[in-house]
Amino acid sequence: MVDAGMLECVWRGRARLGEGPLWCPERGAAGQLLFVDILGARLLAFDPARGETRDWPLEEACCWLAPRDDGDGFIAALRSRLVHLRLEPSGPRVVADWPTPTEPATNRFNDAKVDLQGRLWFGSMDDAADAASGALYCLVGRELRRLDGGYRVANGPAIAPDSRTLYHSDTPRRVIHAFDLAPDGALSNKREHIRFGETQGFPDGMTCDAEGGLWVAHWEGGRVSRFHPDGRLDETLPLPASRVTSCAFGGPHLETLYITTAAEGRDAEGLAGGLFRVVPGVRGMATTPFGVKASRDEAVEHGPY
Repeated sequence: MVDAGMLECVWRGRARLGEGPLWCPERGAAGQLLFVDILGARLLAFDPARGETRDWPLEEACCWLAPRDDGDGFIAALRSRLVHLRLEPSGPRVVADWPTPTEPATNRFNDAKVDLQGRLWFGSMDDAADAASGALYCLVGRELRRLDGGYRVANGPAIAPDSRTLYHSDTPRRVIHAFDLAPDGALSNKREHIRFGETQGFPDGMTCDAEGGLWVAHWEGGRVSRFHPDGRLDETLPLPASRVTSCAFGGPHLETLYITTAAEGRDAEGLAGGLFRVVPGVRGMATTPFGVKASRDEAVEHGPY
């Protein structure tokens, strides 16, 4: 069981929409957690060895980032496009554009995960969360695949440790779907896996632990919950912020669960928008880098970000 008394707020910077936590073991003396503030158009890095968080402003909001398997920075989703991004000592820099889905002008990208084969799964959403114009995509090298649609907010992809199940949610509908995931990346057997009740808020970002448990952030539910692989609720960790957005494992042994939150619309909550961590008693899985493959035909480098 998670000891709620061990929950710690490690950064109180009030991100308007904290999202996309990503553990980077190669950064800093003992690894760093990168995350984004989508509405604040910031990229942030928490250094647990120093207890410090650094942030950089962005000209365009960043929704998520994933490390590349060639070690040359990240694939990242800005609001309007996918890019090759480097995080240099002076800050983030867009190196080149990457193949990007054609989306309605009112849409933006939202949340992503890389599977064990190096394929990147990500979704899109209507900024107002009204139109069912969002979709689920898979990026394999430079090849884009649109695999599902009809989402108001495509959110929180997560992949089971055995790579046989992909979880994905439509947040406003309070539903987490499960798909059978084939070795070639094909999806089938879409089904309702978990449905949140009205008192639970809405399913947001999520991640799997090494035992197959699914950890889900509750937007407007003020908690993170762990579910068994069959969808049964295992345990719940309350947070002092109602808009919980995502979670990811980090630390030297992937023993720490980091949790992002949002301060937007929550002025009365003193810790809203903070970054939290807890040691839940299970370990996560190492982040698989995105398989760049044929990436040497990138566009001419951009100037400074």
